[in-house]
Amino acid sequence: MSRLSRRAAGGITLAAAVMLAVAGCTGGPIGQNTPQSSGQSFVSGSGTNFYKTGSRPVAPDISGTTLTGQHLSLASYRGSVVILNFWGSWCGPCRAEAPDLEALAAHFQPHGVRFLGIDIRDDPTGADAFEHTFGVTYPSLNDPGDEIALAFRGTVPPAAIPTTLVIDRSGRIAARIVGSVTYNGAKALITPVAAEHPVTTDGAAR
Repeated sequence: MSRLSRRAAGGITLAAAVMLAVAGCTGGPIGQNTPQSSGQSFVSGSGTNFYKTGSRPVAPDISGTTLTGQHLSLASYRGSVVILNFWGSWCGPCRAEAPDLEALAAHFQPHGVRFLGIDIRDDPTGADAFEHTFGVTYPSLNDPGDEIALAFRGTVPPAAIPTTLVIDRSGRIAARIVGSVTYNGAKALITPVAAEHPVTTDGAAR
């Protein structure tokens, strides 16, 4: 490869890294994954994907221990729309989005929408301070080694921290937001999914 070619290739790699870093706090194998594109019906901006009904990947059956020491599984939320937010107290964009996520959780609670955090690569003191600072009322699973995050590799993985997934009532991933959510932007994605009816294994609505 010529010096010019090497220089061009290096520029492309650097540009890709910069684009990913803008979306959120990257690092480790999480930021090296790419989303499953099958069934994608639109992409808004640089980090939002929506998957149409019938083409949504199934979310893995994750479970773990919450920051308060309770065992919790995603399967226990089946029948509800679940907003799954990957965050860390060390992440600036996570702090920026925290008030909007808490406001969304309060707004959608009467509509059968549950919120669940996945606290990535964090320490208990930092995570506890984060939740107290922002008044977070919904639970978070502790994921210090990225094990829960990496369970999504074959579906729609978090490509940066923060990443937020919208999981429908049937346990399928309906949307992904890479980077900080905004109240209005996330509300526009969650509202139509919350209005859907669960779909059975044969494809019929309940």
